Amino acid sequence: MTTTYRIGEAAELLGVSVDTVRRWADAGKLASDRDEHGHRSIAGIDLAAFALSLADEPEGGNTRSSARNRMRGIVTAIARDAVMAQVDIQAGPFRVVSLMSREAVDDLGLEVGSVAVAVIKSTTVVVERGDKS
Repeated sequence: MTTTYRIGEAAELLGVSVDTVRRWADAGKLASDRDEHGHRSIAGIDLAAFALSLADEPEGGNTRSSARNRMRGIVTAIARDAVMAQVDIQAGPFRVVSLMSREAVDDLGLEVGSVAVAVIKSTTVVVERGDKS
């Protein structure tokens, strides 16, 4: 059985609005079909391929890294002490929290409202099934 997603589910998975997914489908950028009730649906394999196509190249195109997980977002909070800092980034529907030196935060010029890219590299990644069951 082929997994399919409604427009709202696809928007949530991609971290964009329902209107954005509709525009992509209307423009032919994202394949979609209509179900027996006239509701638009997207095949899981098509959504997965489209999600991969949205992956951004590093800023400027010339930064090289073995890390492939890059999440661009907005800094929503910074908590500093004398040595360390906690930086919260909202990247689409995801909250990313980074602990780093206060000096690094200052050198990067990070402040609430600035754009930041969280680059994640890990030897352990836990994956849970995201079904509605």
